[in-house]
Amino acid sequence: MNANDNETLNAGQTSRRKVLGAGGAVGLTLMAPGGVLAQAADANVLRVGFISPRTGPLAGFGEADGYVLDLARKALASGLTIGGRKFSVEILDRDTQSDPARASQLAKALISNDKVDLVLVTSAPETVNPVSDACEAAGVPCLSTIMPWEAWYFGRGAKPGEPSPFKWSFHFSFGVKEFLDCYVSQWSQIPNNKKVAALLPNDADGNAIRGSLAPALQKAGYTIVDAGPYETGTTDFSAQISKFKAEKCELFVTFPIPPDFATFWRQSAQQGFTKQIKIAQVAKTGLFPSTVEALGPLGFNLSSGCYWHKTFPYKSTLTGVTGAQLADGYEASSKKQWNQQLGASMSLIDLGVEALKASSNPKDKAAVAKSLGSLKVTTMMGTIDFTKGPVPNVATSVLIGTQWVKAAAGAKHRYEYVITENSGDRNIPVASKLLPYA
Repeated sequence: MNANDNETLNAGQTSRRKVLGAGGAVGLTLMAPGGVLAQAADANVLRVGFISPRTGPLAGFGEADGYVLDLARKALASGLTIGGRKFSVEILDRDTQSDPARASQLAKALISNDKVDLVLVTSAPETVNPVSDACEAAGVPCLSTIMPWEAWYFGRGAKPGEPSPFKWSFHFSFGVKEFLDCYVSQWSQIPNNKKVAALLPNDADGNAIRGSLAPALQKAGYTIVDAGPYETGTTDFSAQISKFKAEKCELFVTFPIPPDFATFWRQSAQQGFTKQIKIAQVAKTGLFPSTVEALGPLGFNLSSGCYWHKTFPYKSTLTGVTGAQLADGYEASSKKQWNQQLGASMSLIDLGVEALKASSNPKDKAAVAKSLGSLKVTTMMGTIDFTKGPVPNVATSVLIGTQWVKAAAGAKHRYEYVITENSGDRNIPVASKLLPYA
């Protein structure tokens, strides 16, 4: 029953109101939307928004989210008891369609219309930053992951050495140090001339990497050949390829969206650049089976930094599933190959639930924000500790070296995703040495 329905009812039943008197009026008030009973019921419901790209150019990031959300909802079916009160929990998931403007609109709608108590968001600046900004402006706690933390923190206006401008938004993910350690460890396994071809887009990821990782690699002894920022959707990379070939680069690093990388890599093969590459290190693209399989044979031996693998020796705090159980369950359910976002999305939900539980009053947004800032939890991605930085509102996660190799004959899938180095966490098992790309 909405406001218009109430008006019609009242207009047509004057005599009945007189009969009911004051007791009837109270009863109608209690039952009406926004009345005392409705408010009481709402006070015992926790609403959590979950925003990710399920379709569009970044769809690989959200491909497995439906399965993870099903597991989380089953684990939360009996509700949560926090501070002596029993709460039911609703997870409201939304698809950004890989559109930053839509991501912002979805967050605002969850805040204004659905009255969420917490927003969880994952996967790339195009998704994470606009949602974080919307929550920050509205005073709603927000937890995000899977994009370089520098692109989240500095890309949203924070300044080095200054106090954090953020009160409501928090982020856990890898950063420049994790990329640097992983890449140097990977690249030391194969002799090379230390000349790095860098294909970096003109976006939050590309600019953050250009301003931080590139200088760090130079300091580590590598020569960076930066072809300059390019715009998303570029269809001709001939100029960049020519420069990389002329400089005789044997290492390659990139942070594009998957469609742009597919275009670049096919053109690189056509123009002979891939033949001189000893290690092709990709990020943001080439993370999931679907995006690698789209490359055909050009995807074999691509290297990447991995933020979760099914062999990580950790469990979900909410569901209790291990990495192997999560991956195997997804494959059985979807008939698709497991991917690393499974563990990341599960960890995001785990941390969100832990923050609600630690707040003592999850309907108090300030209390939830405070608990986010002090979380220290071992998730499927490893230990996430907001108490030690590297900057306020940020906790780091590990990044390990991996490679897409040709699966053995008779295997279920064409590619196998193997761990080649574990400098970020020695508890994670290494499966094989890095193979040269060409």
